[in-house]
Amino acid sequence: MRRSLLALAFLPVAAPGSTALDAPTRAPLPVVIAHRGASGHRPEHTLAAYELAVRMGADYIEPDLVSTRDGALVCRHENEIGGTTDVATRFPDRRRRAVIDGDTISGWFTEDFTLAELRTLRARERLEQRSHAWDGQFAIPTFDEVLALAARLGRERGRPVGVYPETKHPSHFRRIGLPLEPPLLASLRRAGLDRRDAPVFIQSFERTNLVALRARTRVRLVQLVVGGGTPPGDTVGYASMRTPAGLRAMRRYADAIGAEKRLVLPSDSGAAPTTLVADAHAAGLLVHVWTLRSDSAFLPARWRGDPAAEVRAFAAAGVDGVFTDFPDAAVQGLGRETRPRR
Repeated sequence: MRRSLLALAFLPVAAPGSTALDAPTRAPLPVVIAHRGASGHRPEHTLAAYELAVRMGADYIEPDLVSTRDGALVCRHENEIGGTTDVATRFPDRRRRAVIDGDTISGWFTEDFTLAELRTLRARERLEQRSHAWDGQFAIPTFDEVLALAARLGRERGRPVGVYPETKHPSHFRRIGLPLEPPLLASLRRAGLDRRDAPVFIQSFERTNLVALRARTRVRLVQLVVGGGTPPGDTVGYASMRTPAGLRAMRRYADAIGAEKRLVLPSDSGAAPTTLVADAHAAGLLVHVWTLRSDSAFLPARWRGDPAAEVRAFAAAGVDGVFTDFPDAAVQGLGRETRPRR
């Protein structure tokens, strides 16, 4: 009986009025996942971006995790940080070439720096078309700092702030002797979050990474998928994962599928939703889609410049969560309470 009750703790539940909820955060579905924080408004993966996202009404904040040379987990979208920090001016001699998951990349890599060295850097906006008014004002946060921020903001607003970490290039970091999983799980344990009903999802593009995590934690896990290709070191391709049989196999180690949004609702004007949501739900998986962006450069033409229309369309398609760079737009599009910026 106890196992059955724990299993129910992470599933959407029906509230009065037939509103489905994400039980750990007490948020209505679809949950709003702040992609790299409110990254449409502040430099991505900064405490300022995460806090602003929560002030805007996000249910989850998403820190991407990479390792420093001394094994600390910090929040960057990639381990190459030349485009998101001032590392080029502070450490010009650290630039090098590296092979990451088969791709040769030139730049500055977190695994070449201690945490103390990374603390000297300042974040900057990655995309040219977004505001650069905040460049140089914010530091690179650690995962522990993000967990502490989420706990504080959750207490302030009276319901949990969820955290949605992604392990970035886990095979690469394991190969160089800096595996991401032990410090990730250790941080969750210290925060009291390594449990089945915690407001936490751990996501990865690597199936083998998630299978290994499933044996070590009860936290909800999310298999990220794209249209084609195969994860590093794997033999199972993303296209196979999305079939009904593949989704049933995915359910053995994951609780949700994190799908590139065109796999649910194609960008073509008038195109109907695919069967992915129905197939995943039939397999017992939640469906979260990425990434909704209000910028004209990213918003599909079918939404005619209206980000709220895109949000409503994915909600109507039955997804359980949306990743967005603009949590204020997603919250407004869903007709929920918005919070003032700070």
